[in-house]
Amino acid sequence: MNILILMLCVALYLEAAQVTGSFTGRVLDEDHLPLPGANILVPALNTGAATDKNGEFRLSPLPTGRYAVLVRYIGFQTVTDTVEITPGASTTLNVVMMSGVVELDEVLVVGERLRGQARALNQQKENFNITNVVSADQIGRFPDQNIGDALKRIPGITVNYNQGEARYANIRGAGPGLSAVSIDGDRAPSADPETQAVQLDLIPAEMIQSIKVSKTVTPDMDGDAIGGSVNLITRQAPYLRRLSLAVGSGYNPLSGSPRIQGSFVLGNRFVDEKLGVVLSGSWDDNHLGSHNSEGIWRIHDHGAVLPQQWDVRLYTIRRLRRSFSAAADYRVSNEHRYFINFLYNHRDDWENRVRLRYLPGEMDENGLAEKTDIRRQTKGGPGWGRNNNARLEDQRTVKIQLKGKHNFGDWLQAEWSVSLANASEDRPNERHISWEAKNVPVTVNLSDPRTPYFYEQTSYKDFKPEEISEEFQTSRERNLYYKIDLDLPLIKKGPCKSTFFTGGKIKVKSKSRDMLFNRIRLTRAGKKFFDDMADFPLTGFNDRHFLAGDYTPGSFTSYDYLGSLDFSDTTLFNIDDDKDKYIAANYNADEDVSAAYLLLEQNLGKHVEIKIGMRAEKTSIAYRGFVWNEKENTALPKRGADSYVNLLPGLHLKYEPNNKVTIRAAWTNTVSRPNYYDLVPYRGVDRGGEVLRRGNPLLQPTVSRNFDFMIERYFKTIGIVSMGAFHKILHRFIYMQKKYGYFDPLTEEIYDEYYQPRNGGDAVLSGLEFAFQRQLDFLPGLLSNLGLYANYTFTTSRANSPNLPKGTPLPGAAPHILNLNVSYETQKIAAGLSFSATSPYIDPDEVDLTPGLERYYDKVRYLDFNLSWKFRPDIRAYLEAQNLLNQPLRYYAGSPERTAQQEFYSYRLQFGIKYSIK
Repeated sequence: MNILILMLCVALYLEAAQVTGSFTGRVLDEDHLPLPGANILVPALNTGAATDKNGEFRLSPLPTGRYAVLVRYIGFQTVTDTVEITPGASTTLNVVMMSGVVELDEVLVVGERLRGQARALNQQKENFNITNVVSADQIGRFPDQNIGDALKRIPGITVNYNQGEARYANIRGAGPGLSAVSIDGDRAPSADPETQAVQLDLIPAEMIQSIKVSKTVTPDMDGDAIGGSVNLITRQAPYLRRLSLAVGSGYNPLSGSPRIQGSFVLGNRFVDEKLGVVLSGSWDDNHLGSHNSEGIWRIHDHGAVLPQQWDVRLYTIRRLRRSFSAAADYRVSNEHRYFINFLYNHRDDWENRVRLRYLPGEMDENGLAEKTDIRRQTKGGPGWGRNNNARLEDQRTVKIQLKGKHNFGDWLQAEWSVSLANASEDRPNERHISWEAKNVPVTVNLSDPRTPYFYEQTSYKDFKPEEISEEFQTSRERNLYYKIDLDLPLIKKGPCKSTFFTGGKIKVKSKSRDMLFNRIRLTRAGKKFFDDMADFPLTGFNDRHFLAGDYTPGSFTSYDYLGSLDFSDTTLFNIDDDKDKYIAANYNADEDVSAAYLLLEQNLGKHVEIKIGMRAEKTSIAYRGFVWNEKENTALPKRGADSYVNLLPGLHLKYEPNNKVTIRAAWTNTVSRPNYYDLVPYRGVDRGGEVLRRGNPLLQPTVSRNFDFMIERYFKTIGIVSMGAFHKILHRFIYMQKKYGYFDPLTEEIYDEYYQPRNGGDAVLSGLEFAFQRQLDFLPGLLSNLGLYANYTFTTSRANSPNLPKGTPLPGAAPHILNLNVSYETQKIAAGLSFSATSPYIDPDEVDLTPGLERYYDKVRYLDFNLSWKFRPDIRAYLEAQNLLNQPLRYYAGSPERTAQQEFYSYRLQFGIKYSIK
């Protein structure tokens, strides 16, 4: 049998050497927007292709002659056409498909948002590996403001929040550091100074054409994706003039200020359609707020679990996002095409915060702590420059990519790209002023450890100056990518069709953080001037309902007064450069990754395809940090370097018994490199000398063997039901170790808390995924406009390490994830109600080894609503409501009843108008 298959393949190869031509084209919808993932079939030749993200395809070589062509797309009417293949020439066929599904000789109309769902499902169906795809139109189905909000709807993904917006994503139980986020195929730069994780709230959802989540990676993809890889695909030029405008506003009861939003998309083609250009932009000026209470718990010698520290905090934030993108492509011929993509994101956060902190001493059985320190702190910035009396966090990312696609006859296809991506975060002039009342008798009510209450009798005259400071911080990341991919057809048609792929990628990366901390010391005159808190302008915060407990925070130094202080006034202030506060945070790191791969794609008959290959990645890293010795009051620079190679083989199988069912299986190997700052051999002490933090230059990368299976059944009327399973075996997973009462051999001191990143042993991560989405058109009457989107993921994990208690789950792995969306859509009205739920999981950023104090990210329940009405063909009004259940960001220590942190954001409303002409 093997000899017969070999003889057949040789015969087909010899047949391919006859006189041939090529067949190219594009597939668009009735609005002339590209349809990626369309299936083009030439039945007589038993061959076909799928369109790329621009709706374009190429079939080559084809024997000369006249052939019938079928074009299929879920949710669209099948197109039949003919094409004439001539010797040595390229024949072009451009297809415009009409949305709608033919049922019993009737065309069922497909609404505008369902077309977005159709785009996503067609791309997902045609992808070789296990993926989930979300198109820009489909994002509009949910009230999602940024990329992170959109990702939480995808099976197996949970998100961590910051100020009410999704910031980081966990994929299939793997924390943010174990997954990759890319822009147009290249790893996105991270503005976070301590991790490689990308802050997803930096990128507005409307700036992206589609999101592709690869849960298995092929050898031609970056291998640093244990959980999965998120690829953000930017907008590409349309094939018809397009203009879209949107303006809106919003409201959040914690801020009480209006939100102002606007966006545009403008695109067209020129020079006989050879040149395509698209521009898009977004503006979002949002006022946020949050109410927070949090604490540090300790188990005392007598067994009682008591708060060592408790904070009550209020945040007010103005968040301004500006984004701009531009893309152009130029077709020299059907064989050669060039692209340029540019994306710029800029987010400013002006944050003010007040904080009431209790530091109770020894507590008796009645909850009385006779000697408690109480601190009242205001955080802000100077009143001049861009700070505007607030702490400014200025984050920016920019990426530019130049790419070329080339076809050299029928024997070679090449694609290359050069990309430059930068990210930065600047925090200039962050100011704090803190007042302290010492040895105050305080009674602590611990009847409900979710919200312990502290009762004391103090006046503002009891609070004396504790600390005044000003901090500066700058972080930078720079990535340079060079990439080339080559496709060499071996057997060009028939049941044994095969293609050999090879290529390589070079990444040159640098990252740094520079901090400066100035302690503002009072002169003799200043000590008299700042005698007590009551003598200075105060702002009260008891006039608002506090969501994080029945607390009355009281009054604090006003933001305007803090901003007005002139620290250069030597009659009141002396500025001390306190290196112990910041020097250990400063570092530089350089990382070079060189990768090459070999990959074979082979058809085994009409229904089975396999991809088998190997990727090799060499990593070289050099870093510099500082070791602070508080006993000698010195900072010692320290350098380090490392180099290693990872071999990452992979095998993928795709089986399609018919046009409706797709079965995929994969065995892959992936890697996750340590965070740069974690590798730096730093040593720092903070929180008044009570906490010791150290880097770990001995950290090794985490590697994983992954086994995946997925079966999908696609519905003709735009829908899918799928079931999948995954099993990951991780070696040397990385976690942040936390210890209490740590003895440091360097200084022979005992520190209250100790933090250091460590390699664990092995971990096992397994799970099941179920997904269903479909328009319920089989229901009678108006009910046929209903749609259901639902998915559930079950995950189980076990971390095996001598440093972790037996049976500890892998940090970041949530056992249960559920998403539900019920939608209703007609030609004019679209509405949806969305529910998301996630069970608790161990916080991957801080693993407490103390039994009973394990830090968990608590369960979440989100309910969102959206409604839009198209009152003209080109104008749509929308209303969106988020967080209707007032879900907080919450961590707990050991028991769900013991709050480690809870932060409430209240609900949010957005409304506006969208205008689009095509």
